[in-house]
Amino acid sequence: MALHLTPSAVSQQLAGLARDVGVPLLAKQGRGVRLTAEARLLLEHADAVLAQLERARADLRAHHAGEVGTVRVGAFATAVAALVAPALSILRAAHPRLELMIHEIEAPACFSALDNQQLDLVVTVEYRGGPRRNDPRYYRWALLEDPLDVALPAGHHLARPATVDLADLATERWITGTPEHPCTDIALAACAASGFAADVAHQTNDWTAVLALVAAGAGVALVPRLARASNPVEDAISWRPVNGRPARSIYAAVRAGSETTPVLHRTLSALRTAAQAPSP
Repeated sequence: MALHLTPSAVSQQLAGLARDVGVPLLAKQGRGVRLTAEARLLLEHADAVLAQLERARADLRAHHAGEVGTVRVGAFATAVAALVAPALSILRAAHPRLELMIHEIEAPACFSALDNQQLDLVVTVEYRGGPRRNDPRYYRWALLEDPLDVALPAGHHLARPATVDLADLATERWITGTPEHPCTDIALAACAASGFAADVAHQTNDWTAVLALVAAGAGVALVPRLARASNPVEDAISWRPVNGRPARSIYAAVRAGSETTPVLHRTLSALRTAAQAPSP
């Protein structure tokens, strides 16, 4: 037979299908059988069912190839704007059925969400107290070094030199993030490496607020270059590179072992491409 089944096997399968759908599929006709009206109605749906099965198989093949799927990405705000959004555009152009779901989240909360499988991938910064580079729980992919420039009120006496030594700002009032914020640790560590403890007068984790305070003359701040893109008070601030080039190291992390998943590998590659793009 075309299906390589015996008449007995076909009969058993038809009987099982009849039980499943709850209607008779065959009726006796002379020495043989004929299809019932219910069976003919069921046949009208067979092509649609088979077509849907083929679409399901195609989707599974595409998912295995990294062409279809959803990746839940967590990142801090400036990384969302500078890295994740461009990576999303790259993926949409090359793999339109691969979707990113983006959540703004900072360290260390992003690692808890990664551990709990609430997120598939995080973009974060290296900071004291964060996961070690060889932490066996995570696979990490370096993205970029984001230099920290000093933001000075316009007219500040150190706005004239091409670069600034942090030690020359030892007596200034400083604006930083809150104590638990990774960039606060980076800024304070840079000041300590220059031989002084920063006199922190104001604390906020919002870079727009930091820059507004600098523009108002409330103090100075170390600001990542990526955070300057949305600066609304450019004319009121003088930017100067810092000798020694303090920077924050930005990287992507996934749960160890998952990096070979095609959709995650494609997302990591898109993030690296975005990180290597020239700064605007």
